[in-house]
Amino acid sequence: MHVLSVVSEIYPLIKTGGLADVAGALPKALATQGIRVLSLVPGYPQVLARLPHRKEAGRLEGVLGHTAIVTRAQTEGLDLLVLEIPELFDRAGGPYLDEHGRDHPDNWLRFAAFSLAGARIGLGELPHLKLDLVHVHDWQAALLPVYLRHKYASTLPVVCTIHNLAFQGQFAFHIAPRLELPSSALDVDCLEYYGGIGFLKGGLTCSDIVTTVSPTYAREILSPELGMGLDGVLQTRRSALYGIVNGIDTEVWNPAVDPHLPKTYDVRSLARRQQNRAALLGCFGLIDHGGPLFAALTRLTWQKGADMLPEVVEEIVAHGGHLVICGQGDRAIETALQNCAERHHERIGLHVGYSEDLAHLIVSGSDILVQPSRFEPCGLTQLYAMRYGAIPLVGRTGGLSETIIDANDAAMAREVATGFQFHPVEPHSLREAVRRACDAYSDRSSWSSLQRQAMKADFSWERSAAQYAQLFEAVWTAWHQSTGGSAPASAGHA
Repeated sequence: MHVLSVVSEIYPLIKTGGLADVAGALPKALATQGIRVLSLVPGYPQVLARLPHRKEAGRLEGVLGHTAIVTRAQTEGLDLLVLEIPELFDRAGGPYLDEHGRDHPDNWLRFAAFSLAGARIGLGELPHLKLDLVHVHDWQAALLPVYLRHKYASTLPVVCTIHNLAFQGQFAFHIAPRLELPSSALDVDCLEYYGGIGFLKGGLTCSDIVTTVSPTYAREILSPELGMGLDGVLQTRRSALYGIVNGIDTEVWNPAVDPHLPKTYDVRSLARRQQNRAALLGCFGLIDHGGPLFAALTRLTWQKGADMLPEVVEEIVAHGGHLVICGQGDRAIETALQNCAERHHERIGLHVGYSEDLAHLIVSGSDILVQPSRFEPCGLTQLYAMRYGAIPLVGRTGGLSETIIDANDAAMAREVATGFQFHPVEPHSLREAVRRACDAYSDRSSWSSLQRQAMKADFSWERSAAQYAQLFEAVWTAWHQSTGGSAPASAGHA
């Protein structure tokens, strides 16, 4: 089976969050299931710079008023198509924000064009390329199934994955005429959303299957509390909604061979982590007082619970601990954390921004990784932390509740615990979880046992990729039986 994955970011080329990690790891895992994935990504400057030897695969004229050159390249086990429309994607800043941290004002056009191009590629407009199914990710690619169904009357199978329902691609209705879609796509049963246009809503209504990144989150988003205004739409798609837990790339995230680390180690050589701890403290200019080293590697937003971090700083310091934070987001949260770092300059450190090198150092050198998310579809940071022996401390929600076994007395006695959960996700509960973690840390033998148990947890892509493969096969089989189409393409990806 040949699958076109349409995604706005992909590791190692361009990354703003966990979406890129999943997009970069899942194709390699699906290859072991007999599924070949070709990933379509926009031609951002960062992508073009990493792929100097790409070759032209074809041109698409009339992509919402633009001509697209589609190039092809391979890197680190990924087979890639790059959509090159310089006036839309070759610009300063990141994939979604400009160099000043503001949304690109034409994001609606950029990702509508991306979706339309993906639909045309899926339908075979590029020579020597036949595809059996399209897999779209989040709102940036969600117009693709809308174009297939309403513009081209195509039944090509589409699976739509929600990585975070909070980001939906909502725009004013006045853009509707420029999307080049018939009126049938613009009503309340498809794109119309509270008087505007909802890209993700359209994708949810037009895809054959909708997946999200954990079974718990798949249930949570059916509720008004966590459905983000789309719970009614999702209720209508309930029979086609599946939750599949994300995995991690165990080659990229492997403490035994990680080139980012001052000292590599494995479950049998945990003592070596101390050199990474020293390097991490030194990176933030902190003095090691011997207490537990907490860390937060997250977007500094309300969703991630980062506003609660300043409220637990005194608790951490009172227990002789340290806290390092790496992330960016709301200016008010950044300012509050900077004030904490200035007040406790020997124990609290803040890095505003993101660094892949620093992320690897944090999970390899910290003792406890704090992830107090108010909602979390799956989360990858806690999986990286466990693999590296940093014990997660998480809010009990979404994928966090599924991937962490709380270190209560019974779980510790049976040696199955892998972290700490707290609920409700409020400051007082987080403070209590910090106290529990500090108490556990004081028993060094027990703590080492907890680290080893966390490091043994298997969050590779093998099981999850098999679930995706089964869904893809089921969707394609249903389409084949309903249309009498040909067997899955064997000549594609030449």
